[in-house]
Amino acid sequence: MGKLHLVQTLKKDAGRVWNLDWHPKGDVLASCGEEKAIRIWTKDLSGKWTNKVVLTDGHKRTVRQVSWSPCGNYLASASFDATTCIWDKKSGEFECNATLEGHENEVKSVAWSKSGNLLATCSRDKSVWVWEVADEDEYDCAAVLNAHSQDVKKVMFHPDRDLLASASYDNTIKFFRDDPIDGDWVCCETLSGHESTVWSICFDKTGSRLASCSDDNTVKIWKEYLPGNIEGVQTQDDDSTWKCVCTLAGYHQRTVYDISWCHLTGLIATACGDDAIRVFKEDEGSDPNSPNFSLVCTVENAHNEDVNCVVWNPIIPYLLASCSDDGEIKIWEFLD
Repeated sequence: MGKLHLVQTLKKDAGRVWNLDWHPKGDVLASCGEEKAIRIWTKDLSGKWTNKVVLTDGHKRTVRQVSWSPCGNYLASASFDATTCIWDKKSGEFECNATLEGHENEVKSVAWSKSGNLLATCSRDKSVWVWEVADEDEYDCAAVLNAHSQDVKKVMFHPDRDLLASASYDNTIKFFRDDPIDGDWVCCETLSGHESTVWSICFDKTGSRLASCSDDNTVKIWKEYLPGNIEGVQTQDDDSTWKCVCTLAGYHQRTVYDISWCHLTGLIATACGDDAIRVFKEDEGSDPNSPNFSLVCTVENAHNEDVNCVVWNPIIPYLLASCSDDGEIKIWEFLD
């Protein structure tokens, strides 16, 4: 069994904290929430995480999610004011150099593609938008995708390909890709298996597996099967197919709001409405077509209210950040 050691609790102004994202270099943390602002956290000379930058002039309502671009030069923020802002620091200070409009309701999530040439947003208006980065200050809408029948909670690009996944209140996960023949974005697969809202999704390091978490209190692991796979799983045309190969049930007492799959260690962390953070580890030698994941750590009362987000540091192994309705951000270290 492992242990999550609390490194530091970051205080902030009143209001829930919705989301966090580590800079690709792992030395900066962005946070956002109910206060309509974005906070940038860095380490001071004593090694403590401190907040010296607050971005307040971009949004008029709650900021739901923040996402660093792969190059680390831009930060995208999605807000309940139905806009997405793009921030850059070229002049030495963060400036909002673009505001993306078009969604009819709250924007719930924003994600960059690996290349940084694409951006995806999703909304309570049931749509997923794909934006092309024309240049550093210009973003063109490439597609408006209306495949979901309810509020879309999360979008996430594949770690290596321009394959986009989305999670929704309609209990499904959908995959979208650019059709090479006509150039239009299409829904290429729908994953059904959760019995209630799918709140969040994340890929493993290779992109061959996807983890999802839901209002049904479970976590599911989905595996990609390519055409002509040796397992004999049927695929259509030249598209791969995704199958649920593992369900983690009985561990969470309430809704699982977020999930993070560490690309350095393979550990999976979950954020739950029962105020706890849990860490799962894949058993050594487990069958990839029917893997086993063991619960290796539970922090009861990790926060005083719902845990909204967990995210592993991309550079520093075992370093985890979390945030909550209680208005706090916490930095943890996993000790094996």
